Amino acid sequence: MSQITSDNHVILIVDDVPDNLAVLSDALDDAGYMVLVATDGLSAIERLGYVTPSLILLDAVMPGIDGFETCRRIRSHPSSKHVPVIFMTGLTETEHVVKGFEVGGNDYVTKPLRPREVIARIESHLRNASMISLATAASEASAHAVIVLDRDGVPIWQTSKAVEWIDAYFSDPDLEVSTLPLLLYEWVNEHLFFVTEDSDPVTPLLVKGLGTELRIRFSKGERSGDLLLILDQCVSPEPIALPMEGYQLTPRESDVLVWLAKGKTNRDIADILGMSPRTVNKHLEHIFVKLGVETRSAAAALAVSRKHVANEIF
Repeated sequence: MSQITSDNHVILIVDDVPDNLAVLSDALDDAGYMVLVATDGLSAIERLGYVTPSLILLDAVMPGIDGFETCRRIRSHPSSKHVPVIFMTGLTETEHVVKGFEVGGNDYVTKPLRPREVIARIESHLRNASMISLATAASEASAHAVIVLDRDGVPIWQTSKAVEWIDAYFSDPDLEVSTLPLLLYEWVNEHLFFVTEDSDPVTPLLVKGLGTELRIRFSKGERSGDLLLILDQCVSPEPIALPMEGYQLTPRESDVLVWLAKGKTNRDIADILGMSPRTVNKHLEHIFVKLGVETRSAAAALAVSRKHVANEIF
């Protein structure tokens, strides 16, 4: 599993003891984290109105509202309800540990604090939060094909639908799953900086297909910053007929051939064109005779071979 880096991760420390704040702030700063501090629960809640931290280190015993009540309010705050909270406490009795989890805590470390242990736990929870964020983003994009990229724009995971569409729209038979087609690779690298820096929205990449269009756009994980490529396939309401006048196909036969060449089944073609599978089969019988072929694959191959004539639909 890849190492979680501290880049851009903000840690909020909530503690009323200056020595604890100093030790933790120095250790986290040396590890490359951005550190925010609050000396009481109300100040911590106020901070959440301005910034959403990646993780919160929360003292259990503080003046005013204690850490347990502070955590309960953190969990009710819209921007921080999913932010990992690690309690820092000298209260190791079972009832206190259980209470910490009941109010929404994710973990706890005991005092006196050991900075290396605290940082190790932070990395573990950030990794888990990143995976949860990624899964959430992918779930929300369940209607789409999804490719997940690392910070350098290299694909690290993709759905089977994304693999299928990449194979269908980009001609590269030797392409490995861990790489992107050249056109897509160049587009990602051209716009990667603008996406990571949250600059102006990037115009989606459009790739033409046979009567269809593949639309590829950037997205980001809500909290972890994971980069996603969301792929959508748009089907033309009416396919553009192949220019095969020499074969004397009727307009409807030409429509059927378009979808046949796209790999659609008789049932698919029937649904798309609003006819019965039996009617589709009748059209195919006439198409085979007119094209002088005997199989579906031969008819499809002949249609595809005419792409130099029908560039506008490929």
